[in-house]
This record gives sequence, structure tokens and C-alpha cells, in this order.
Amino acid sequence: MEIPHQVIVVTGGGSGIGRALCERFAADGARAVVVADLDAAAARQVAAAIGPRAQARALNVGVEAEVQALVEAVTAQHGRIDLFCSNAGVIVRADEDAANAHWQRHWDVNVMAHVYAARAVLPQMRARGSGYLLNTASAAGLLSQVNAAPYSVTKHAAVAFAEWLSIAHGERGIRVSCLCPQGVDTPMLRSTGGTGRKSFLVEGALSAERVAECVVEGLKCEEFLILPHPEVLSFFQRKANDYERWLRGMRRLREKVMGSGS
Repeated sequence: MEIPHQVIVVTGGGSGIGRALCERFAADGARAVVVADLDAAAARQVAAAIGPRAQARALNVGVEAEVQALVEAVTAQHGRIDLFCSNAGVIVRADEDAANAHWQRHWDVNVMAHVYAARAVLPQMRARGSGYLLNTASAAGLLSQVNAAPYSVTKHAAVAFAEWLSIAHGERGIRVSCLCPQGVDTPMLRSTGGTGRKSFLVEGALSAERVAECVVEGLKCEEFLILPHPEVLSFFQRKANDYERWLRGMRRLREKVMGSGS
């Protein structure tokens, strides 16, 4: 997929990877970039910085009616949506005893938001026989997050749903990519999550701009897995080749991470 002249929606566009995607798409000549975010002020700030081809939309991705209304409004204005980037996400660094409300919020934002986006935008894409879905998951969806059970579980589900979309609709002209970065220097990574401790992934984190560059490259090649950190593929292969050894290694990593308080 080439970016010029495309109508693109990015959720979670007010900061982090979403913001970098919006800026990169606009720089590459997108016809329209819709910056959608729960933080309406942040979305407006990003859109204003990009210029007239961008517009801000307030959006809670965990509410299906809001996602549907966004798709309808953008389609009415621009005639179509070529690329929908379901990018918003949440994380709480907690174990299985995380509050039910945290589990539900992760499910709503990290999984169901992708489902709602697909339900809303796929009918028009199927009708014209073309369209692209970019779902942001995480390396945690392939490898696990040793100190964040709700995040790890829901990101695995996000990868699975992206796989299903590709299987179900790939022969009908619909392309799907799943973005699975590791550490990215964003407000989410820098947040202590209420623990007062930074994430162990801060060291060696990529910039959001570098991730956006990898996304553009992946979209051009129509790759399913977009992996800004090449080592993630090696880790994923090791996991598949020797699951028991991988689990032992992840246990050691968890002990190290939890022992350091990160």
C-alpha cells in the first residue's frame, strides 16, 4: 500500500505511536488523516500541527457506537476510508489479581476496539474490493509481558484477531497488518502505571518516529507482522522451536524484572 492520496484513520493518534503515524502519513502525502483520541485536546493539537489535511475526532475506542459514528462521519466527508489504524491501547503492570475493572478496560481497548473497527469499516472495504486494516498489538502478543498479565493476555488476543481478519478477508482484497513493537519511547512506556517504577523496556526503546517508518515500509510490502525490533522475530522462533526452554528463560526474566522493581 502506498500512502499518497489515501484516507486514513488513526486511533490513539494524540500521542506516542499514533501521533508519529499521523505525522508520517501526512508527510507522505495522505489525502486526509483523521486523528482520533480519547484525549480530544491532544488530538486537536496533533491535527493543528499537521495542517489542513488532518482533522481531530474525540473517540473512546471501547464504545462501539462511537467507533461506528466515526467511520460513518469520515466516510460521509471523504467518500471512503482506505486505511484504518486501530492503534489505541492501555497497560497496567499487574498480575492475575488485577482488579476486574482493569481486566475489562484492557479487554475493551486492546481487543474489542479492533473488533468494533473491523465491524464498522469492513462493509465498505468489501464492497469495493480493497482496504487496509493496521492493528497495533505488541511484542507481548507474541512473547508475553512478564510483569503485566492483563496486557499480555489481551495483546495475544489482538494478534489472534488480526490473524483471523487476514484469513477471513485476505482473498477479498482486504489487507491486514499487525504491528508488534517491543519497547517504544512513548508516554505509555514512560508511565509508572502507579508503581513509581519505570518499565524495564525503557532501555533500548525505539522512537515512535522509527516505528512509524517501519509501519510505512511494512504497508508497502503488505507484511502481516510488522516488527520494528528485529530480535522479536528471533525470540518468537525460539519460542516455537523449544517452548519449555523459552518458558524457563521467561521465568528468569520475570525474576530479574520483579527483583529490580521495574
